[in-house]
Amino acid sequence: MHLDFESHNDGGLPPAGFASLQEVFARHLVTAQGGMAFCVYRAGEPLARFYGGSTVRRDDASAEVDEAWSPKTMAVMFSGTKGVVATLAAMLVDRGQLDVRKRVAEYWPEFAAGGKEAVTVAQLLSHTVGLPYVDPEPEGDDPQLDNPANARALAAQTPLWEPGTKVAYHAATYGFLLTEVFRRATGKTVGRLIAELIREPLGLEIHLGLPEELDHRVATVFRSDSYAISTYLQDPERRKIVDRMYRNLLAEGKDPFNSIGMRRGQMSAGGGIATADAMAGLYSRLADPAGEVVSAQALADATATWSEGVDAINDRPLRFGLGFELADPIGTYGPVAPAFGHSGAGGGLHGAWPGKNVGFSFLTNEMLAENQDRRAKDLLAELARLV
Repeated sequence: MHLDFESHNDGGLPPAGFASLQEVFARHLVTAQGGMAFCVYRAGEPLARFYGGSTVRRDDASAEVDEAWSPKTMAVMFSGTKGVVATLAAMLVDRGQLDVRKRVAEYWPEFAAGGKEAVTVAQLLSHTVGLPYVDPEPEGDDPQLDNPANARALAAQTPLWEPGTKVAYHAATYGFLLTEVFRRATGKTVGRLIAELIREPLGLEIHLGLPEELDHRVATVFRSDSYAISTYLQDPERRKIVDRMYRNLLAEGKDPFNSIGMRRGQMSAGGGIATADAMAGLYSRLADPAGEVVSAQALADATATWSEGVDAINDRPLRFGLGFELADPIGTYGPVAPAFGHSGAGGGLHGAWPGKNVGFSFLTNEMLAENQDRRAKDLLAELARLV
């Protein structure tokens, strides 16, 4: 494994403070089986950056390439993708192409079936619609990659509860739902919108539908031996719902996130691929009043509290804006509030502290269980002392 790591004090942090961040990063790297990056940006420019470890699991004898994690390394963001989709929603609001207070059926008439005629776009974005899984599930080897089929099923489906009355994380269906709403509103796929509104104009390496020529830069994702889903959940009946939600994504024996299908597909709940620099850069632009990615009004609306409480399925405390996670009681975004962004399965975390005008990204290929993972928490705790 590559225990040496690369670090940059780009923004002139106090030497002692930068050294303390280095120490935290190094401490976690020593026990890592893979690699990771932690980047902090201010107003689109790097403030501090760290890269280390390996792009593959260090004990994987079958791996053909074992490269050191570098600024060029990209990785699957899992649900960190949802924050990019939330950014797109705010950008479309600014452009007059989306109104989050409108009924979904005004964009997508078929969605009114199953008692969903009054559901708003905001309820999709804030995880309160009550469609945590697809029923019936589309047929095929990779049903999670078939956006149209999943959208058709969800349009006909009846919610598990009255929309707006409960909050529960919609791990995969968030992506199917917003993909279809964006397509109906703009005529474009989410991958195309990311390219046209974010990657190309801002120069940020964020992809949904990765070109083949970039495959060699993508780290191989793997789960630690003790990895588990929904570590707050103890109820066996609701565990069955969770198993259904993740059946084609993170269930035992499934490994879609290293597949070519996932890289080329446009799974906008979890298939985004990016560098840590790009995600920190994006959130720093969102945190900056002069960042001009979205208007101050649209961002204030998107980062206001639209839903909060204990997840009706997972028993985890939640607080959502319009697609963005917000600072919560369990300190997901460190000891700073306000905060917004989105976490990803296994430990990835990307977000902003608008009061401190910074964006950050922790990106890794080694998935740890939430109740065991201190990597991003420790780095953010130290960062909060410095900015």
